Amino acid sequence: MQNNQSEAASQDPTTQAYAELQFAFDHYNRSLFGGELPRCLITMQREKRTYGYFSRRRFVHTVDQRSTDEIAINPSYFAVVPLLEILQTIVHEMVHAWQAHFGKPSRPGYHNREWAEKMEAIGLMSSSTGAPGGARTGQKMADYPIPGGPFMLATDELLTRDFQISWCDRFPPAEAAPARPTSSAAALGATLTGVLEPVAGDRSNRVKFRCPICASQAWGKPSLSLLCGNEACDLAALLPAS
Repeated sequence: MQNNQSEAASQDPTTQAYAELQFAFDHYNRSLFGGELPRCLITMQREKRTYGYFSRRRFVHTVDQRSTDEIAINPSYFAVVPLLEILQTIVHEMVHAWQAHFGKPSRPGYHNREWAEKMEAIGLMSSSTGAPGGARTGQKMADYPIPGGPFMLATDELLTRDFQISWCDRFPPAEAAPARPTSSAAALGATLTGVLEPVAGDRSNRVKFRCPICASQAWGKPSLSLLCGNEACDLAALLPAS
């Protein structure tokens, strides 16, 4: 993505911000869904108390009457949660899109067993608390990455291409959204203000950290001191991953 980064620097903010979200969608579609998800309209919506949502056939073309789904991401939280949490949100909603087209969704807003099993298959464990031990199904669900699973492997590949979210809200909410509890990986303390500084070609400016207990991961500058937010890890210090 390095060539794209130089091009992005000359883009207007709207094009750059949405191109990054589309790039992540396309990457995960190929890596986790075999490219089978239909294209959708990705939007930024300041929906209160939630990180994102999926809406089936929300938009229709005014000329040829084609319809398309919406995946909405809340930019209010971009500055106060780690990049990993934003990527989890995108994939979380992509699983809803998969279920809408290839599975059997339950009532609106409910995360059923089929959805939970698909989440696990692509490397995200559904959890009502965002941590191990939470309920796998329910109305309001979070998730956490499975160490070594497809999602983390795909994310590692994405971040080796110097992927980033370039624009964040200067006045973010003071707290994380309760509608999608912060996952153990997202509670590491490495928010976007710490991990998304421009990288000038050399990836040594950004390294991967890993919790020695639960294996949750975060990315940031080598000088960062990060603690794991998973309650069972008792604020263990994250170590640079080899």
